[in-house]
Amino acid sequence: MIKVNVILNNISWKKYLKNPNSFIDKKIDLLNKKNKLYKRNTLICSLLLSGAKEIKKLNKKFRKKNKSTDVLSFPFYEKKQLNTKIRKEKEVYLGDIIINLSQVRNKNNKVKFKKELNKLWIHGLLHLLGYDHKSDTKYLQMQKLENKFSYLIE
Repeated sequence: MIKVNVILNNISWKKYLKNPNSFIDKKIDLLNKKNKLYKRNTLICSLLLSGAKEIKKLNKKFRKKNKSTDVLSFPFYEKKQLNTKIRKEKEVYLGDIIINLSQVRNKNNKVKFKKELNKLWIHGLLHLLGYDHKSDTKYLQMQKLENKFSYLIE
């Protein structure tokens, strides 16, 4: 089971989602019901809903890139370590995801906004689970999982 602690760092998110916690909780519930992975464990992460200025600072500090981005992920474990931890422990903290409102709100309507938000937090979650897109093969593998998870929460 996956659990997400939603932290609202930018009040402007409420213009697009009345209750961001509830929105994410509903999507996570759907994912947990339909996904067969991680049934024995509770995997926890934080999702920080932020803005361009905050995410730019984090991107500069931790990735040495002085620019804004759509999503950042800070996994606590590498994939191999995570798999060992999951085998040994029932509850595992995966890490943190930060999403930039400015990048999500470029979508013109609420349906596209929500779809983009889902795409980004799923992308971040997959990074926390040890996936990356550093090669074409890994990119395709991650994209396939993103599409699968997105389908499960529609």
